[in-house]
Amino acid sequence: MSKTFDLVVLGGGIGGYSAAIRAAQLGKSVAIVERDKLGGTCLHKGCIPSKALLRSAEVYATMKRADEFGVMAGTVSFDFSKAQARKAAIVEQLHKGLQYLMTKHKIEIIRGNGRIIGPSIFSPRSGSVAVELEDGDMETLVPAQLIIATGSRPGMLPGLEADGRRIMTSDHALEMESLPTSIVIVGGGVIGVEWATMLREFGVEVTIVEAERRLLPTEDEDVSRELERLFKKRGIRIMTGTKLLVDSVASGEDGVRMTVETAKGEETLTAETMLVSVGRVANADGIGLENTDVRIEKGVIKVNEFLQTTEPHIYAVGDVNGGVQLAHAAGHEGIAAAEHASGKTTHRHASHLVPRCVYTRPEVASVGWTERQAAELGYELKTAKFSFKPLGKALVYGENDGFVKVVADAKTNDLLGVHIIGPNATDLISEAALAKLLDATPWEVGSVIHPHPTLSEALGEAMLSVDGLSIGG
Repeated sequence: MSKTFDLVVLGGGIGGYSAAIRAAQLGKSVAIVERDKLGGTCLHKGCIPSKALLRSAEVYATMKRADEFGVMAGTVSFDFSKAQARKAAIVEQLHKGLQYLMTKHKIEIIRGNGRIIGPSIFSPRSGSVAVELEDGDMETLVPAQLIIATGSRPGMLPGLEADGRRIMTSDHALEMESLPTSIVIVGGGVIGVEWATMLREFGVEVTIVEAERRLLPTEDEDVSRELERLFKKRGIRIMTGTKLLVDSVASGEDGVRMTVETAKGEETLTAETMLVSVGRVANADGIGLENTDVRIEKGVIKVNEFLQTTEPHIYAVGDVNGGVQLAHAAGHEGIAAAEHASGKTTHRHASHLVPRCVYTRPEVASVGWTERQAAELGYELKTAKFSFKPLGKALVYGENDGFVKVVADAKTNDLLGVHIIGPNATDLISEAALAKLLDATPWEVGSVIHPHPTLSEALGEAMLSVDGLSIGG
């Protein structure tokens, strides 16, 4: 049996469902093929569940210091099972809301494993999708346009296998029934540092092993140094410039044991469990791309500025195309691809216009170039930092670690990058992202009247500091 649609989306994560909704809004007939739950990694295995647990960790940490605020809470304890139940309830509520949106926009959800097929009796070109349905039957979907939005999965080090108990990926960690007493986190990127924050707040002994010389190696160096300082202050052991010797990893009933190679020599580490967070791998395999002329480079699908593959009627959005691996980037790309497939003039944003967010405590957020990147691109720079320490709102909230850093072009005054580590950084970065999109100068952003007392004052003062105009520092 075959069905025809204006657009078929392969994958129901944020990139996929955003594309489907926008295409439906533009009057197209749309189907989504999803083999698991609608919402994908972000809703079920990433953004939402991890942030729910991080919020529990934040509340627990605040309650333990409640007396600073004059609140006598008595003995404070933590129930991990209740935090997990709350996480699950939030995910389920959002999942139901997403299902409602599909019904509202008359988007057909086809549950099963989809695979792209080449030219056939159904279509003279590749791009049709054969779906093995949940009941074992087969169905063929024939779209005028196809969007691939199959996302990514946790990467693993060659020779190391996750068992879900002693050696875990982030997928496994989200389903833990109880907290370990100790953990070694292999990888100090975004996922690794978020889990380090959460687990340390819960009382777990945490060690981070990172091969690069600093945490968050793709972020600004000043931010990395500040995060490392604050992590050490909270009792997290940081081992940067350190390589895990995979062959040494041994797990058993008592935990996991491994050897790492540092600048000073080899060292043996033991812990109850290990979390491997060394990046994510695009789900570009097993979806039938060999039946198309779609080009794959280094494991990801090659696309142009309009998200088109080398077959113009086939698009690829989100993690599978090797761009910025963030949910909001995937959502933006899904909308852009759907609009372009519908004949509208639109394109993806350049990677340096995508805000990056890390939900540690304090949070980290950035947009644009780091100071090092801008210098390597040949810009003559002027930079400034403004600390949260003297800020009234930060002091009121008892969270005044961190700073806002601004990187600007000394010749043109153009804003090149903004980097924040501090309270609510992931909310504050939107103003900077808008400034980047509008090609604003630091003076223009600083001249905006930022209400007092607010955390946003730090952004305004940092912008003014670039030209020595700040009155707060």
